[in-house]
Amino acid sequence: MLADHTPAGFIAVDDIDRARAFYEGILGLRCQGFDGFALKFAAGPINLRIVKPPARVAADYTVFGWESADIGADVAALAAKGVAFIRYPFFADSQDAQGIWTAPNGDRVAWFRDPDGNTLSLAQHA
Repeated sequence: MLADHTPAGFIAVDDIDRARAFYEGILGLRCQGFDGFALKFAAGPINLRIVKPPARVAADYTVFGWESADIGADVAALAAKGVAFIRYPFFADSQDAQGIWTAPNGDRVAWFRDPDGNTLSLAQHA
């Protein structure tokens, strides 16, 4: 039923202005405006909403991610802008110097956090 509908993602933050600086200035997303409830971004074919709820808890798992055609280049570009990539102890033997994990099937994933502690990811599929 929903296969033909455009998906929307929601990320909760504590500070809308700080989030806009990160998602627009660092990640390069196009802000389409603020409707009083959410910052609206275009993220490829996805509508991404950055919201400030009354109470929020950062998730330890990935809340939003992007597919990458060249994860090494994307990680390097974000690192040059000050983004720190997460190193997970349980992936210690399979994360490279950039923090990119290679799955047994060859998929590659790197994780990072926004200023509010939300875990985001980049993935390049084999």
